[in-house]
Amino acid sequence: MPPFLITLLVVLAAYLLGSVPFALVASRLFGLADPRSYGSGNPGATNVLRSGHKGAAVLTLIGDAAKGWLAVFLAGRYAAEYGLGGYTVGLVAMAVFFGHLYPVFLRFKGGKGVATAAGVLLAINPWLGLATLATWLAIAFALRYSSLAALVAAAAAPLYAILIWGGDGRVLVVGIIAMALIGKHWQNLQRLMAGSEPKIGRRK
Repeated sequence: MPPFLITLLVVLAAYLLGSVPFALVASRLFGLADPRSYGSGNPGATNVLRSGHKGAAVLTLIGDAAKGWLAVFLAGRYAAEYGLGGYTVGLVAMAVFFGHLYPVFLRFKGGKGVATAAGVLLAINPWLGLATLATWLAIAFALRYSSLAALVAAAAAPLYAILIWGGDGRVLVVGIIAMALIGKHWQNLQRLMAGSEPKIGRRK
């Protein structure tokens, strides 16, 4: 099979993996309401936490992060073996991330991508992922706003990538993911500025 066709199939598989809605999976496992029916309506861990069920929120978080990590890890592990170009990992990273944002299984209305982005960054480079995650945790614990933590971490990720790689093409991939994540949080930014954004754990 030609390398181009293999790359296409791998990217498609990554997108489909990213489309798996772990917020809905976890909610059904624990007998909870569809997370799109309450709170922010976002199928993500933060909104599932508003149901009051921490176990479901943790499972959502782990699942969303794991699918991002797994797709990029496998691409990095087997790309060279199958004669695929170095750009394949970057394409897979974006495919699994955008699969979460615009999942085919939810009519292209997905989550905001924080956990999946974290998994992707950890797989691309553990130091990049840990630095970005540490930024998120610092803001989240200090100010209790998940959205603000995501915005700050997203803005910081490309800067960390530049420090690690300089002008490498991987910085572009991180930048695209960061910009998409910020765009998904635009309404949250407006609510933050208006003082109406709910804090972590608060039922909306």
